[in-house]
Amino acid sequence: RSSDLRTRLAKRGVDLKALDYGKVVEAGQRATQTITVRQGIDAEHARRLVRLIKDKKLKVQTAVQGDELRVSGKKRDDLQAVIALLRGQSDFDLPLQYVNFRD
Repeated sequence: RSSDLRTRLAKRGVDLKALDYGKVVEAGQRATQTITVRQGIDAEHARRLVRLIKDKKLKVQTAVQGDELRVSGKKRDDLQAVIALLRGQSDFDLPLQYVNFRD
């Protein structure tokens, strides 16, 4: 039934990387598993993302604001370079969204 849940979440546009799977508990003929949906970026992932961006020496500023990471810069090209950098990284197991991108 887990695949049924994943199918329904995918139809609703929920990224499956946001799911955190718990242990499978078997009791007789039934098995249950707790699945939580992660929201936002935790402090550890935020620090890793900030370090990755700063190591590339792009002319942008990063700030952790609650459960989101804000990246600001003067040039649109710098911001697009950050987005391309983060999309190219596959070792982060969380979905990223890019909002409020404007001139």
